[in-house]
Amino acid sequence: MDSAAGPVHYQKLLLWELGLESDEEEGETSELLVPHLWRLQDSSRNKAGGLPGARARLLTALLLLAVGISLAVRQLQTSGSSTGSFGSVAPPPTGHCHLPGVYHHGAIISPAGQELLVAGGNVVDAGVGAALCLSVVHPHTTGLGAMFWGLFHNSSSGNSTAMTSGPAQMLAPGLELPATLPALRLLHTRFGRLPWPRLLWGPTLLAQEGFLVDPPLARALAAQGTKGLCPLLCHADGTPLGPGSRATNPRLAAVLHRAALAPTPDLTGDTLLSLMASDLGLEAPSAEPMPSLEPALQLSVPQGILFTTPSPSAGPELLALLEAALHSGAPSTDPCPPLLQAAKTPVSSVLATIDSSGSVLLLTSSLNSSFGSGYVSPSTGVLLSNLVTKSATSAWACPLIFLGSPDDTEADVLGLVASGAPSVTRAMTSALLRHLAVPQTQAQHQHQQEPRESPSACVQGTLLQVTAHAEHAHVSSVPHGCCPFQGF
Repeated sequence: MDSAAGPVHYQKLLLWELGLESDEEEGETSELLVPHLWRLQDSSRNKAGGLPGARARLLTALLLLAVGISLAVRQLQTSGSSTGSFGSVAPPPTGHCHLPGVYHHGAIISPAGQELLVAGGNVVDAGVGAALCLSVVHPHTTGLGAMFWGLFHNSSSGNSTAMTSGPAQMLAPGLELPATLPALRLLHTRFGRLPWPRLLWGPTLLAQEGFLVDPPLARALAAQGTKGLCPLLCHADGTPLGPGSRATNPRLAAVLHRAALAPTPDLTGDTLLSLMASDLGLEAPSAEPMPSLEPALQLSVPQGILFTTPSPSAGPELLALLEAALHSGAPSTDPCPPLLQAAKTPVSSVLATIDSSGSVLLLTSSLNSSFGSGYVSPSTGVLLSNLVTKSATSAWACPLIFLGSPDDTEADVLGLVASGAPSVTRAMTSALLRHLAVPQTQAQHQHQQEPRESPSACVQGTLLQVTAHAEHAHVSSVPHGCCPFQGF
């Protein structure tokens, strides 16, 4: 996290601890990093009662040495707590360090979110803020028009909560009602720590000042074409933006700015819907989003408890596959368990965040196809999702959390979330079974390496894994290195 450069202030040194008295007023508490040398020399001469020049210079030298040592110690303490942008951070003051993906406090698998953790936010703050940033920079897989599922485990209360943006509802023929903003706002209102406007600052800035098109977005644009996406994601001649091109979305920035000022989740959604209704020639939206928070679906197994999202997500089917595999008692010769059958493979986006105490947030979202409906609301800059049947199962949504023991506050917590439906259930099942098969005595040596490459044969998308183990947060992914992670 960058900050503006300026003078560094430190607490004023207590000079009387060195046998000298300070001539500063008692009310002062800080001074600039570089002291005025002439003041130190005058003070030494006067307080010594007119000592010879050699003795005064000796006392001045000792005083400057003490100042230098004190400032050096303070600087080392400050640098020891600083964080980097990606990978493992600098070693803490204790001097030990970790492999990439292992952190003392918290971590997130996403291009954004670390600064919210460092600012004192919890995993919900980091996850929601990162999801909003992705809605700006990855409009082909997610956005304010997408449907979200979330799974949150609170290590303090021991409760696990599922979040849904509600059943699919029609905004206009072929267009799905956008529910992202009210759903994420509801999640933050219930479990977040930082002020809501703080989470909107990053994505608003990205939309207003622009972001660089990354290779996944560029590939999606090249494959999709620019019909309906200009001028948002096109050059002046109508060709799609390529990797490294700068894209802006000022209309979306304005919506996010208004949403930051909305006092309630309902008004957060109304901010978007009123503008979209005008774009579509509607007097008023035909429906309103119905996000909900409810207890997570759970399954007790000999090794602990599994949590996932309820129907119409793929969570129930995933638990059925896991229960059958665990009760079989025999290892499967097929490294990839059976998968959910789905009529189509929607494009989805995933992220995961965890802290060292075991609180986990997993989020997954989808527009049901690349760039959703392809319709960009002119007043909002939002791509709307394709409308799907209300009863259709969200095969792309099956986040999973495993709690080693509900009675052990120090038990490992594992979070898994994947994209690439319908093969996600294969990868999730394979990763969990492998995790449960590892003896506890060996787990501590493998957390920084999991998940191994074996699930890569089971999924064409992405598998994210986060683990809280031995008061540390661990993050990894399949394919290895596919997704940036951050922590501190």
